Amino acid sequence: MTEDALTDDISQIEDRIEALAEIAERCRKYILVSKIAIGGGAALLLVTILGLLGTGQTAALGSIALVLGGIVSLGSNISTLRQTESAIADAEALRSRLISSIDLRIVADAPMKLV
Repeated sequence: MTEDALTDDISQIEDRIEALAEIAERCRKYILVSKIAIGGGAALLLVTILGLLGTGQTAALGSIALVLGGIVSLGSNISTLRQTESAIADAEALRSRLISSIDLRIVADAPMKLV
């Protein structure tokens, strides 16, 4: 491969890494929201069971649905996050191999511009 082709491949891999990082960050946000939903649903269920606020069966069913939905969302996003982090690690390893295959040259006669 030519050096220009390697540079283009490295650039594409870096774009992919950035896209995967955005997906991972979005998964982390959904994980946080899922944990909040589980906690809120559990608290509402406890309040409903104890009858503290005079809520009825609808609140109990809603809180159970909130807990179950939070658990499903949490599990789904955790597995997606793990897959995304694995894909990021693979892409970074490929990028490192491509960079190490480039024949880098030391430029000894470069002018000192920042002095």
